[in-house]
Amino acid sequence: MTDKPSQFTDGILDASVNFGVARITLAQLGPDGKPAPSGLLFIPVVQLPAFANGLLTLVKQIESKMKETQVQQNAAPEPAVMPSSFTFGGR
Repeated sequence: MTDKPSQFTDGILDASVNFGVARITLAQLGPDGKPAPSGLLFIPVVQLPAFANGLLTLVKQIESKMKETQVQQNAAPEPAVMPSSFTFGGR
C-alpha cells in the first residue's frame, strides 16, 4: 500500500453534498495553530453511513486497546509502553 497516495489530517474543515457525493475538506493545523485546507475526500452519499460506521468501529477498537494497555501497565511490575502502532480490520 506504500504506492498509494497518503493524506494526513487533523480534522474536517467543512463538508458539502453535491450530486450524491459528499465532499469533505480535510484540514491540517498550520504553524500558527489554525486549520488550513489540506485535501478533499469524496465519498458517495450512499457509502457515507458504512464509512462513518467503519470509523466509529475503529475508534472503539483503539479505545479498547488503550484500556487493555493501561490495565497491563497497572498490573505489570515494570512500566509498559503503549504500542506505537497496531492494525485493526482485514489487514
